[in-house]
Amino acid sequence: MKQNQTVTIVGVFLLLLLVFIPSVHADSGQTYEVGTDSLNVRSAPAHSAEVIGQLNDGDRVVVFDKAFGWVQTYYNGQEAWVASDYLFAANGVTSVNQKEITVIADEVRLRTGPGTQHKILGYASSGDTYTMVKTSNKWNKIMLNDGSIAWIASWLTNANGSNHPAETSENHNHAKKQSSGSLAGYNIVLDPGHGGKDPGAIGIGGTFEKGIIMDTADNVAKQLRDAGATVILTREDDYFIPLEERVRISNAYNTHAFISLHYNAYPSLAINGVSTYFHSGGDDRVLAGEVQSAIAQKVPLKNRGVMQKGYHVLRENNDLSVLIELGFITNPYDLDTVRTAEYHNNVAAGVVEGLKNYFNE
Repeated sequence: MKQNQTVTIVGVFLLLLLVFIPSVHADSGQTYEVGTDSLNVRSAPAHSAEVIGQLNDGDRVVVFDKAFGWVQTYYNGQEAWVASDYLFAANGVTSVNQKEITVIADEVRLRTGPGTQHKILGYASSGDTYTMVKTSNKWNKIMLNDGSIAWIASWLTNANGSNHPAETSENHNHAKKQSSGSLAGYNIVLDPGHGGKDPGAIGIGGTFEKGIIMDTADNVAKQLRDAGATVILTREDDYFIPLEERVRISNAYNTHAFISLHYNAYPSLAINGVSTYFHSGGDDRVLAGEVQSAIAQKVPLKNRGVMQKGYHVLRENNDLSVLIELGFITNPYDLDTVRTAEYHNNVAAGVVEGLKNYFNE
């Protein structure tokens, strides 16, 4: 009798295993590695499904099923789904969905790491195809024809729009998208300086920088939108925004360029002109040059050129960023000029042209 009970218990246990063990399909039990900075874990294979957690770059996932571009795994003991585009085999060579990417611009730099600060290994041309190994910070890690590894900016490949943006949260980089002749698809954070309790520079007759700058910012924002850009303003009226919050706003978006607008002051009435500042070299310096050149051609004020300085909104910014000083409100000629609607419109046209020249060169 005891032996029969033992057999019965074992039989029930095996039956329960058959019932409750998840079904196993192709690639079942294979381990994959997350290849992006932050990947949403969802309760079902859909972008609208509840987010129940997140995985980070390098985390490993055991795949039990695949459906419609999603893979099923387990997260904190419950069934969960993640987008398969962001998973790569643990050996770092193949993904859940083996992906070939194609370069969509000429003279695209191939680098040793995911960012413009990394060394250039070579160049790719439009139409070149590579096997993608992983993604990080909007850069794709690819395998070259000789088996070596390089990184390429994702927005210069056809992989730029293939991943659902709601599935990842990524940092930003100082690099250019494909040439298009417009600003469509670019996100520009426009930062009108000072505001509220912070008047900024104080010019002739008690003129506050914060007041003039909003007229300029409104014109710049309008012309950027007319050119196709998406514009995010750090402030839209006369209120105070801390420097840290301005940077946070920029870093929170998929920002392609951050532009801080200011007017200047100096004890000597003779000092005048327009200048554009950058913090680091490379792309920031190039953008500053393009913007300064374009504005200088459109306004009558002195061209003071491009300068390097560690302003907080530039120094702490993860994004491509410049700061423009649009004239001295302590100089009589500059002040009379910058108060006009024509000047605001010309500045806006210069900013738009500078951005176009940078992104489309």
